Parts: sequence; structure tokens; C-alpha cells
Amino acid sequence: MGVASITPALPQIIEHFGITPTQVALLITVFTLPGIFLSPVIGVFADKWGRKKILFPSLLLFGIAGGACFFTQDWRVLLLLRFFQGIGGASLGSLNLTLIGDLFSGERRTAVMGYNASVLSIGTALYPGIGGALAMAGWQFPFLLTLLAIPTAFVLLFCLNNPEPTKQVTFTEYISRVWTYINQRTVWALFIINILLFIILYGSYLTYFPQLLKERFDALPWHIGVVMSSFSVVTAITSTQLARIQRKLRTIQIFKLGFILYGLSMLTIPMVSEWWHLAFPLVCFGLAHGMLIPIIPNVLVTFAPLTERAGFMSINGMILRIGQTVGPVFIGLFYLMGGINFAFIGGAIVALCMFLIAVYMIKL
Repeated sequence: MGVASITPALPQIIEHFGITPTQVALLITVFTLPGIFLSPVIGVFADKWGRKKILFPSLLLFGIAGGACFFTQDWRVLLLLRFFQGIGGASLGSLNLTLIGDLFSGERRTAVMGYNASVLSIGTALYPGIGGALAMAGWQFPFLLTLLAIPTAFVLLFCLNNPEPTKQVTFTEYISRVWTYINQRTVWALFIINILLFIILYGSYLTYFPQLLKERFDALPWHIGVVMSSFSVVTAITSTQLARIQRKLRTIQIFKLGFILYGLSMLTIPMVSEWWHLAFPLVCFGLAHGMLIPIIPNVLVTFAPLTERAGFMSINGMILRIGQTVGPVFIGLFYLMGGINFAFIGGAIVALCMFLIAVYMIKL
């Protein structure tokens, strides 16, 4: 919701505030930036105090700051509110995966990770369409959606029944244990891949794909929302089949196939000249995303026990935020060098790097 619902409105925001496509990318960057610094701290607190005590206030801040964006007409204030919304969202991406690791194990955990990714994809599919429709009334209307986080916080408070860590250790011992789980070649490889994956998603796709649709097809916000939603439908279906896919392919094979599909998507998007040409790259992107988004955390949660899992997975959350924050800026350099097509050539180069890392660093 924090990104997908507002991307169809980005061209309108550019026009309303008189800014450039590279400047509007700051709306994504300032939202993801707090997670880089706060995710590790939040993970420590979640292992010490419990998951609910972190998630409840985080959801409230996410909803209040996001909803407040509706009321401002000042670009700097909008960026500041997005920053506070990002503080609220910093824990959400890692602790939901931590909870799945706490509650499930084995093949059941693999299946639930797939369902979780499917739910995320359904949200990613719905929110651009909903955001695009709301943006027809004005650029600020998609921000009202984030108010839904407030009732969600109370549902979590009263309905979530999850195990909480009970064994307390010294801070030094805790950090030492987390570092032991992190300092492995495969873990580092997965962290790097996560950065690169989110550079593609937040840079090439979420930031510059709406601009390509605007420039090439003069697309309206709701057009942009519907088109961007289409890949998420493929992702949602693919994610629900993760357990079945993993029975047929080894994990490393799934990684490699996903990176190849990402590369094909990025290379073919610049070639589109008709609406129907978008089908192939969007299906490739959806298939890759549907396999990789759940399988990476499913592998990672196996490296840490419950007592240190939130801290361990929060490092992964920090890694994701690095990719989300750097993505629009990094791909923006390609955009500045050669225009909209280069934004996707940059994404193809990132996909190649992920494939090489999988070949030479991951041992599963």
C-alpha cells in the first residue's frame, strides 16, 4: 500500500508540483529510507519485548502519517510525512515473515510463505487499480487508503495469537548469535540478491514503468493502475504453487529461472509499441516475482531459531529497504543517460548480476 497505491498518481504529482521524474522518485526513497536504519533495531526489540508491541504502534504511525499526506499542498511537507510513514512501515516487511517462521515449519512453512507472497501480490495487483481510480479525483486521494492500517492495528492487537520469545540473554550474547547466523556465504548472497531484486522492482518497474506508459501511450492514471496490476495476478497464482514448484525443481534452479525471467522482462519492455506487446514482459516479471519473493525468505528463516529470528530477519528487512531506497536513484542514473528505455536496460543488467551471484555464491 505504501508504494503500489500511489504509483499511478506519480505523473499527476509531477505536473501538480512542477517537478521532474527523478524528483518524484523521492516519494518512494524517503518512504523506504527509515527502514534501512530502523529495521535492525526493531528486530532486536521484537525479540526482547515481543512481536505485537512493535507491530501495533508501527501500524498506527503508518496509517496516520500516510493519511495526513492527503491534506498537504507543500512538496517538502509531503516528503516529511512520507518519511514518518516509512518509520511506521519499517517493521512490517520483516516481522510478518518472522511470524510465519515462528508459527510454521517444513513444507507447511513453504506453502504459507507462498500464500503470503500471493496475498502481497493480490495487494500489489489491486492497489494500483484502486489508486489509479482514486487519482482520477486528484493526486492526493490514493493516500487515504493508508488509513486502513489503523483498524488493522487493533485486529492484530486482539486477534493475533503467536508465540513470543521467553528466554532472555545479554545484549552482547544476542548480537553474537545473530552475527553467527548472518556470517555465511549463502546468507550474504541472498541479502545481495534481495537488494538487487528490489532495485528492479522499485527502480525500473514501480518508478519508471508508469512514466513509460505515460510517454508512449499517453496513459491515464487508471490505465497505468490496471496495467501494473496485471503482473501481480500472475505473481499471486505462481506464489500459491510454490510448494508444488519446489517439489519439481531444486531451490537453486528456481533462483536461476527467476533471474532469467526478470532479465527477459526488462529487455523486452523497451521494445513495446502496442498495448498487447506488454503481455510477454509482464507475464515474465510476474512469474519471476511469484517464485522469488516467497522462496528467498523461506530459505532465510531456516538459518535462525525463534529467539533470534526477528533480529536476523530484520537485517533482511534492512536489506530490502536498501534496495527499495537505492532502486529509484540507481535506475534514475540510467534514465538520465539514455531516457526511459535505459531505465529497463539497467534493470536487465541487475538481473544478470543476480544470476551470476546465484551461480557462484549460493550453496543449497
